[in-house]
Amino acid sequence: MKIYKVKVNGKVYEVELESVSETSGTIVSEKKSDAPAPAAPAASGEGTPLLSPIQGTVLKINVSEGSAVKKGDVLLVIEAMKLENDIVAPKDGVIKGIKVSKGQTVNSKDQLLIIG
Repeated sequence: MKIYKVKVNGKVYEVELESVSETSGTIVSEKKSDAPAPAAPAASGEGTPLLSPIQGTVLKINVSEGSAVKKGDVLLVIEAMKLENDIVAPKDGVIKGIKVSKGQTVNSKDQLLIIG
């Protein structure tokens, strides 16, 4: 476990990073000193849920159910504060389900899609 300091808009956050295996599909855990720790996604038999890292509006969905994706592929784009944010695949897999639609407003930690 390593602790880093990150400065965002002039405010310093302390972040703990933990290494995980590449094959687990687990997102690196983080802990901010001023915010609650993010909830771990529930394991399901159908795949790994991809949660929104930010609040915003879904501008583009670049995949469909059944699409094969590689780690780092841009799956969808969320607009937040007039900035377009690419949401990328955390692992290789197949899109098992899409839980949002173009134009939909999402909150941080809302489920976007499921990768199997």
